[in-house]
Amino acid sequence: MRHPVRLLAALVPASLVLAACSGSGSESATESAPAAATSAAATSDGASDAVVVYSGRSEDLVAPLFAEFTTQTGIPVEVRYGDTAELAAQLIEEGDASPADLYFGQDAGALGALDAAGMCAPLPAGAADAVPAIYRSADGTWTGITGRARVIAYDSTQVAAEDVPTSIFDLTDPTWKGQVAIAPTNGSFQAFITAMRVSQGDDATRAWLQGLVDNDVQIFEKNSLIRDAVDAGQVQLGLINHYYWYEKAAEVGADNMNVQIAFAKPGDPGALVNVAGACVLTPAGNAEGAGALLSWMLEPSTQEWFVENTWEYPLVEGVSSPEGVPALVDLQGPDISLAELEDLPGTLAMLQEVGLT
Repeated sequence: MRHPVRLLAALVPASLVLAACSGSGSESATESAPAAATSAAATSDGASDAVVVYSGRSEDLVAPLFAEFTTQTGIPVEVRYGDTAELAAQLIEEGDASPADLYFGQDAGALGALDAAGMCAPLPAGAADAVPAIYRSADGTWTGITGRARVIAYDSTQVAAEDVPTSIFDLTDPTWKGQVAIAPTNGSFQAFITAMRVSQGDDATRAWLQGLVDNDVQIFEKNSLIRDAVDAGQVQLGLINHYYWYEKAAEVGADNMNVQIAFAKPGDPGALVNVAGACVLTPAGNAEGAGALLSWMLEPSTQEWFVENTWEYPLVEGVSSPEGVPALVDLQGPDISLAELEDLPGTLAMLQEVGLT
């Protein structure tokens, strides 16, 4: 049963999420996928045993994955696609009337918000400890599926590798006035700011954001546009997730790109490793099927699919990372738990306060 008091408290933040995140980019190949479009990943047209998924991951990316799950298990999957934060807000507003069985989002912050609203059920047996503790909730209600690292993209024709800032705090230096790009309505940026609030405090985070504004930060809708702007020399630096670079390199060849990426120094907020993750919702009409799908996404063969198709980090032991990326164990982000990233509403309010949304 969901907790009325906690749910009521969550409904106000949900409206903030909807207002601030509308139009925000989704991810790699299909950031322009229409929100709340529904498609079936199997031949079923709504059979009672179908698993209903609310997915913040784009249709072009994961529809083939869900179709393969149906092929292997015979369990139909019906998917509502949209923005990660918007779907989380929608779930909170729908409450017990929601048709969804499983939530698949792009960042830990949205999962934490759902968990705080009492909407995530205990993970199925075997899934609760399938990934390292740092990449899942402490109470065993949601888990990361894949990892994504924050990086600083830079134009190698204008900035030498040794001159790239090693800390995001350096981005407010006058040297970079008008040359830094961010996507403040994007979920990955918002999760990064939430992590910064946890590790550095609200005052320091607000001051940094205001410093960016004062330094004429350049605003883009999504990560891929930042990557392309850096590549074209429109800006010298940009904050994105690592896989956007690898996606472009696979498409055009790394030697044909001006944009390169650098990882922030250990412990820096800019070195955050976030997750795309999932939870079985409560109550769910098909909790058993949802649990089966979540567990299947953590199987080695499925983790390998993510590596090959998204260039994200696998979180299950024994699966190799994408070729060319630093080892996940070598990426040392801020000393926080991803389960602490639940205060998305506070982050959205802060971004509005400084004029970034």
